[in-house]
Amino acid sequence: MNQHLLFISIILLVLAYLVGVKKKVWLLSGYNQRRVKDKDKLANLVGNYNLIMGIVMLGAAFIDHPDTIVLIPILVIGYVVLIGYVNTKMVE
Repeated sequence: MNQHLLFISIILLVLAYLVGVKKKVWLLSGYNQRRVKDKDKLANLVGNYNLIMGIVMLGAAFIDHPDTIVLIPILVIGYVVLIGYVNTKMVE
C-alpha cells in the first residue's frame, strides 16, 4: 500500500465534499469572488474533478505497482487544464 497516494486521496475526497457539496469555494487557491460568473458551476466542476481523482488515487494506493506514481503528474495537469478553462470561460 502506498501511503502517499492514500493521503492525497483522502485530501482530495475531503476537498470534493467541501467544495462540491458544501460550496465552500473560498478554499480554492486564487479564487476571486468578484470575477467568477457562476460560483455553483465552479464548485461542481472542481468538486467533481476532486472526487474522480480522489477515487482513482484511492484505488491506486492499494495497488502495489511502481507505475501508480504517474497519477500525480496527471493530477497536476488536470488542475492546470481546470485553471485554463475557468479563466477563459467563467471569468468576466
